[in-house]
Amino acid sequence: MSSPPYNALTLYTAGTPNGLKPALVLEELDLKYDVKPINIMNNDQKQDWFLAINPNGRIPALKDGDLRVFESGAIMLYLTDMYDRDKKFTYEYGTALYYEMMSWLMFQMGGIGPMQGQANHFRAFAPVYSAYGIKRYLDETKRLYGVLEIRLSKADWLAGDKYTVADMANYSWVRAGPPFLDIDIAEFPGVERWLKRIEERPAVQRARKVPDTGRSEEEMIKMVQGAKERVDSLKGTGKDEPSKI
Repeated sequence: MSSPPYNALTLYTAGTPNGLKPALVLEELDLKYDVKPINIMNNDQKQDWFLAINPNGRIPALKDGDLRVFESGAIMLYLTDMYDRDKKFTYEYGTALYYEMMSWLMFQMGGIGPMQGQANHFRAFAPVYSAYGIKRYLDETKRLYGVLEIRLSKADWLAGDKYTVADMANYSWVRAGPPFLDIDIAEFPGVERWLKRIEERPAVQRARKVPDTGRSEEEMIKMVQGAKERVDSLKGTGKDEPSKI
């Protein structure tokens, strides 16, 4: 088997923040790739054929020829390692800026992603209404946005003076804060300006349509609102778990 890159890219993904992350890199690098939509509501990601690509049974996953890469951050790094030879969206390995970029990337992987993911679950998808769960994870999500604000109130980008995979990864989650969690992004003006800079990029606008679900963003927001209303309707019922703290 020859060494990568193989230039035979297939992205297995769904319309989630983690699913958006590798699509941003693929579109920014203007790479040719195939898309295999995964219906996570039908548990496509738990089928044997998908588990052979990602044993964790989560989207996204990537194949490049016979090579598999799973976990969104690993996919982003693979794509920049193999295909971003001019370092447009990364920095030279071993440099201070490379590790600054990696720090912000891992900040998203270990912080914003898990915490905001839990906030989304309790706010819109939980089978009970949990005042404690919603408050705990929403407060932590906002705290992490505040960490981004410390940097972005003084700089255009998270690492150095250019847009990198660290920005792409964090953007994918932060953009979902207002519709899912009713976060007022104006409370974080540096973050708000950063979001607008990223959203104006043509590659970002293309990536946000991967995969093509046939639904507009307005329809998705309406669906999320309905999910939140369902959770709210559980208040005062036998499925209400208010905080006793």
